[in-house]
Amino acid sequence: MNNNYLLDLRKVVITGGPSTGKTSVIENLEKNGFPVVHELIRSMTSLEKNEDDANEFAVNPILSVKDPKKFNQSLLDGRIKQYVDAENTTENIVFFDRGIPDVHAYMNCFGQTYSEEFEKPCHTYRYHQILLMPPWKEIHVVDNERFESFEEAQRVYEHLKATYEQVGYPITIIPKGSIEERTRFILELLNLK
Repeated sequence: MNNNYLLDLRKVVITGGPSTGKTSVIENLEKNGFPVVHELIRSMTSLEKNEDDANEFAVNPILSVKDPKKFNQSLLDGRIKQYVDAENTTENIVFFDRGIPDVHAYMNCFGQTYSEEFEKPCHTYRYHQILLMPPWKEIHVVDNERFESFEEAQRVYEHLKATYEQVGYPITIIPKGSIEERTRFILELLNLK
């Protein structure tokens, strides 16, 4: 049984396009003792690449996998499970590396369609705060699980912002800065210092 109904568990999403420094900040929050829920996409992409004969993705995984609809449904289901599982924390706050609406934002960005039923979880599973990191050209890299050019990263950012606003979230932009500066900004914003 979940005992967090008394704590009013705050669920905070930290999101952004590729190479924004998002994961580094989340790892720093975790190092400082805050509970975090890590991103699913990298492990899913690695698994999909291992199952794919081509072994190489040239673009975002949702365009490269054999069955994009199945991949996105798995990603959505995984994010919902993360949301539900986070209810078991004994803390009063948890940070998510991406939220449920990220799935829809990426699909919007890459021109994939989905039903109203697929969008329902964005309205059912609500977060308390959305923190968005802007594109940052100086730290942008492409690697084995990240495929987007900087221009695509900018487009992803715009779709993330639009999608979260469309489902009713106010957004706070995390300014560029060192990992420590950004962590401090978040902690001060959330009155955690």
